[in-house]
Amino acid sequence: MKRGHRFHVTVRMFKPLSKWVGLENPTHHWQAGNIPRVTNNSRIVSLLAQLEKINAECLVDADTARYVTSKILHLTQSQEKIRKEMTAKGSTGIEVILSTLENTRDFQTTVNILNILLELVSVGSSRRTSVLVSRGGTQILLQLLVNVSKESPPNEDLMVLLHSLLAKVGPKDRKFGVKARISGALNITLNIVKQNLQNQRLILPCLQVLRVYSTNSVNAVSLGKNGVVELIFKIIGPFSKRNTGLMKVALDTLAALLKSKTNARRAVDRGYVQMLLTIYVDWHRHDSRHRHMLIRKGILQSIKSVTNIKLGRKAFLDVNGMKILYNTSQKTYICPTYRAFYITVDDVVDESDDNDDTETESEIENDNEDDSDQHFKNDDIETDINKLKPKQELGRPFEDLKMYEQFFPELTEDFQECDLVSTELKPLSTNITQGGPIVVPTAGVEQSPANPGIEIPVKESYPLQTEDSNKRPIFLGLVKNDNSMDTLQLQGDQMKLLPSCQCLNHEIIKDFDRISLQNTSKNEQSYTSRATTKKECKTSLSENTCNKSFQHVSSCGGVLFEGRSVQLGKLCCSGPDPEEEDISCSVSVGEQAMPEVPDTLQLHDPELYIEIVKNTKSVPEYSEVAYPDYFGHIPPPFKEPILERPYGVQRTKINQDIERLIHPNDIIDRVVYDLDNISYPVPDEGDVLKFNSRFESGNLRKVIQIRKNEYDLILNSDINSNHYHQWFYFEVSGMRTGIAYRFNIINCEKTNSQFNYGMQPLMYSVQEALSGRPWWIRVGTDICYYKNHFSRSSIAAGGQKGKSYYTITFTVTFQHKDDVCYFAYHYPYTYSALMMHLQKLESTHNPQQIYFRQDTLCETLSGNNCPIVTVTAMPESNYYEHICQFRNRPYIFLSARVHPGETNASWVMKGTLEYLMSNNSTAQSLRESYIFKIVPMLNPDGVINGNHRCSLSGEDLNRQWQNPNADLHPTIYHAKGLLQYLAAIKRLPLVFCDYHGHSRKKNVFMYGCSIKETMWHTSAASCDLVEDLSYRTLPKILSQTAPAFCMSSCSFVVEKSKESTARVVVWREIGVQRSYTMESTLCGCDQGKYKGLQIGTRELEEMGAKFCSGLLRLKRLTSPLEYNLPSTLFDIENELIESSCKVTR
Repeated sequence: MKRGHRFHVTVRMFKPLSKWVGLENPTHHWQAGNIPRVTNNSRIVSLLAQLEKINAECLVDADTARYVTSKILHLTQSQEKIRKEMTAKGSTGIEVILSTLENTRDFQTTVNILNILLELVSVGSSRRTSVLVSRGGTQILLQLLVNVSKESPPNEDLMVLLHSLLAKVGPKDRKFGVKARISGALNITLNIVKQNLQNQRLILPCLQVLRVYSTNSVNAVSLGKNGVVELIFKIIGPFSKRNTGLMKVALDTLAALLKSKTNARRAVDRGYVQMLLTIYVDWHRHDSRHRHMLIRKGILQSIKSVTNIKLGRKAFLDVNGMKILYNTSQKTYICPTYRAFYITVDDVVDESDDNDDTETESEIENDNEDDSDQHFKNDDIETDINKLKPKQELGRPFEDLKMYEQFFPELTEDFQECDLVSTELKPLSTNITQGGPIVVPTAGVEQSPANPGIEIPVKESYPLQTEDSNKRPIFLGLVKNDNSMDTLQLQGDQMKLLPSCQCLNHEIIKDFDRISLQNTSKNEQSYTSRATTKKECKTSLSENTCNKSFQHVSSCGGVLFEGRSVQLGKLCCSGPDPEEEDISCSVSVGEQAMPEVPDTLQLHDPELYIEIVKNTKSVPEYSEVAYPDYFGHIPPPFKEPILERPYGVQRTKINQDIERLIHPNDIIDRVVYDLDNISYPVPDEGDVLKFNSRFESGNLRKVIQIRKNEYDLILNSDINSNHYHQWFYFEVSGMRTGIAYRFNIINCEKTNSQFNYGMQPLMYSVQEALSGRPWWIRVGTDICYYKNHFSRSSIAAGGQKGKSYYTITFTVTFQHKDDVCYFAYHYPYTYSALMMHLQKLESTHNPQQIYFRQDTLCETLSGNNCPIVTVTAMPESNYYEHICQFRNRPYIFLSARVHPGETNASWVMKGTLEYLMSNNSTAQSLRESYIFKIVPMLNPDGVINGNHRCSLSGEDLNRQWQNPNADLHPTIYHAKGLLQYLAAIKRLPLVFCDYHGHSRKKNVFMYGCSIKETMWHTSAASCDLVEDLSYRTLPKILSQTAPAFCMSSCSFVVEKSKESTARVVVWREIGVQRSYTMESTLCGCDQGKYKGLQIGTRELEEMGAKFCSGLLRLKRLTSPLEYNLPSTLFDIENELIESSCKVTR
C-alpha cells in the first residue's frame, strides 16, 4: 500500500471516525471513558488497554493504533484462546475493537480491525458472531460501507473485507435487511456487482451479501426492480470447471430472489425457466462424478422458487420440465450422500402441479401444546408479567354460579340413611367376571398359528330354530321400541347388499361385521344431511342365498340378543376354508393377554353398547355399528416395535406419484366410494376393494382407485369447518391374499407426522376376531408422510395461499381372503363406548365403599349428554367427624377428549376410572384422600361425528376457555363454571389435569404453568421472582413411577397462543397452581421401559392408573401431617403402588 494514500496524509489531520461515518453524536454505551476493563489476565489485555486509552483520550497517534491492531490481529490469527477470551462473557474486547473502528480514519488500522473481526466470526463461531451483532457491529459496518463507497473509486480491499464480514454477520441479525435498506447499502452492493462482473474476487462476497439482503421480501422486490435478476443470469451459465464457487453463490442468491412473486414473474416473462432447465440438463450431463451437486441443487432451488407461482408452473409444464426432471432423477445412481439433492428434485416436481400462488412454504401449526422439545419462539412467549401473574377472577356473579351446587351433593350429604358399617363387597353381575375371558360368539373359526398356546373359551353354540339353519346371518338388525315394528320384514326392493354388508365367501363369517340400525326408508339418505335428531329406525335385511352348506352353525343371534324383540331374516352361508375347519377355535385371553391391573372389570357389553348407540345423536344419522366397537378390543399379547423404514422408500413413493402426472393414461381414476353420494354404484369387479365409514367416529369421505391395487382416500373435514383432516376410521372389504394394497390418504394438513418416525396405522380384522384375536394391531409397510401436489384453498388454509396437502401412504397385505378390516389413525374410543363403560362401572361398584355419582353436565349442540363423574370413598360412618372428613377432602378435577382425534386421551382416562373404582388398598387410600370430579369427554359431538379437533360449532374447544359461549360451547362453559363455583366457595382443586394426545412427539409428558420459567425463556430478567416450585412435584413423581412418562419433554412455559387453553385459564383465572395438560404420544416411546415400542391401550391405561398413584404420592409429600413419617413407610407404599399398577407386556 502506498504511503501517499489519503488515509496517511499526516497524523496531525486525524479526525474521529464518527465524523467520517456521519456519527456526530455517537451514543453507543462503549464510548470513551465508559468502557470497563477486560477482566482476563493475558497478553491481549495490555493491547486492548492501549486501544482503550487512544479512544478515551482521542490521541492523535495513528502509528500506535496501527501497531496495536496489527499485534491483536496476529494473536487472533494464531490462537483460538485469544478469540475466545475477547468474546467471553464479561469481556469488553469486542466493544474496544468496535469503538476503535468507529473512531479511526487510518486505512491500515481499519483493515486490521476488519481482519480481526473476520477472525472472530470465522467458521464454527456462531456465538461470537451473535456477540458482535449484539454490540451494534452491524450498524457500524453498514455505515462504514456507505461512506467508503463515496470514494471514487472505492477501495477494493476494503469492499472485499466489508462484504465478507457482512455476509457472515447478516444471517445472525434478524434486522439486517431493514438496517441495510435504511442505510442505503442495497444499491451500493448491487452497483459494485454491475461494475465488476469480471472481478470474481470482488463480486463473490457481494453476491453473498445480496443473498442475505434478499431474505427480506421488501429488499428482494427492490433489488429486482433494479435489475438484479437479469444481472445474475449474466453470471450463471452452462457447465464449466472454472468459477464453480461463484456459480454456486450466484444460484443461491437467485433462489432467494425468486421467492418473491414479483421477481418470479419477471423471470418467467424473460424466458428464464427454459434457460434454467437447459443449464440444469447441461450440468447433469457433464457432472457424471457428482462433484458439483450443490450447483445442480441450486438450479433446482431456483426452478422450485419459480414454480411457486401459477405462471411459473405453466411455463415449466410448457417446456416439458416435468418429464425432464423426472427422467434425469431416474438415471442417476441413488446414494445417501445425495439424499438432499433428490428430495429437492422431488419437491420441484411436486411444486410444478397446479397449486395456488405461494411465497413461502412455512406452515403454522397449532397443535395441542408446544411442538418443539425445548425450543420456543420468543415471539409467542408471554413476557408481560402482569398477565402471567395468576389473578383469581370468578368472571360470573356468584348467584349465577349457584346453579352448579347440584353437582356437589357430597358437600351437603349427611348419609343418615346409608348403611356405612358393612364392608362386604357388592356381588358382581353374573355376566361380568373380574379379569374373565371375552366370549366369542362364533363357530368354525381358526386358531392363530402365531399364538397356538393361547385359548379363548367359546360360548356353546345352539342350533338356530329356522328352516335355513345351515346358513349364517348377514348382519343382525336391532329395533327400537316401536309398536309398529313388532316384526322385521324383508324389503323386496332391497335385495342388494349395502356397501357395508358385503356377503363374504367361505373365508370369513360376515354376520358380525356390524349391527344395522338403519331405517329402511333412509337407505338412500345423503351424508350431507345436517339433521341432529335420530329417527326411529327399522332393520334393513338383505336376502342372499348360498349354495354351500355350513355345518358349524352358531346361534349368534340367540345368544347375544336373548330376550330381545329381534327377528333374523334370511341367512347367508359363509364357512371357513376346508383346511381350517378342524382347527381348534378355543383361545384364552387370561393372564397373557389382559392387563394385570387389579380388580379391573370387564366393561364391554355388546348388548348394552347397541342400546346406547340407539340413543346417540349424530349429524349424518349413523345407521350402523362397526364391528370393533360392537365386539370390543383387548391388547394383543405381543410387543409392537417402532417401525424402521428402509432408505429410499419416500423417494420411491413420490416418484410413483409423479408418474401419474407424466403418464395420466395409466391411471384408472375411478371413484369407488363417495360419502356425498351414497347411491353411487359400487364396482362389481371382484378385485376392487369396498369401503365404508358410516358408523360412529368413522371418517372417510371419498375413495378413488388409482391403479389396480392402489387407492387415494380423502378424509372429511371437521363439521362446520373446512380443515383439520387427520383422524380416519373406515372399513375395507373384498380383499385378496398375497396382494400388496397401497392406501394414500391425500388431504392431511400437518407438516410432519410420527408416521415418518416409526408409527403405523391400526387395523382390526374381523376374521382374526372371530378366531379369538379381537384386537387392534399396528400394520403397514413403506409408510411415509410427505407433501403432495394437491393444494389447499386459501379458505381451508386459514387465509394463506399456496398451502399444500400432505399424504399418508402405507401398504398392507391382508392375511385372509374377503376379510372385513377396519383401519384407524389411533385406537378408536367412541362416545357410546364411554357411556357403556360408565354404566358398567356404576352397576358393579360397591356402594358401601365407593361414592360414585354420574350426572349430566349439559347437553351438546347435537343433544347428547355430557357426563360428569364424582368418585371418592364413602365416610367411615355417619358420625359428625367422619362426615366432616368426607366433605373436607381436596378436589381433583380431570377432563379429557376435548379434541376428538386424540383417542389415546380416552384410553388414559379409562385407566384412571378403572383404577379409581378398583378394590385394592391403594385405590381405597386414594379415594379416602380426594374427591374426584371427572369430565371424561368434553367434546362428545366431535367424537361421534368423526371430527379431528373441533365441535359442531367448527371451533377448537380448547381455545374457548377464556370466554366460552353457553350456546356454542356448552361443555366448556359449564366445566369452567364448575371450577368457578369451587373457587367461589374456597374449595380450589389441588390438581387440574386435561388429558390430551400428541401427534408429533414421543412418550407421555406434561405442560404446566410457571412465571419464572416463562420469563427465563425470554430476555426478561427473572432472577428476582420468587415462585413455589410445587408445580413440578407431580410430573417428577410420574417420571419416577410411570414407565412411559418423560420429564425432559415437560414444559412449564406460558405462551400467548395458549392463553385460552384449559391449562392456562384454570391456572391464571381460577388460581389452580397445579394446572396441567398431560400429553400422550400417538406413536411410542424413545426412553424407559417401553423404549423402541409403539404405544398401545395397555400402556395408555397403565398411564391412567399411574397418574392416580402419583396423586397418592403427592398427598404424602405435601401433607404437613406426614412430613415426619419414616422413609421406610414411603418405600413400602411405593412398592404397593408399583404392584397395583403393574402391567406386563
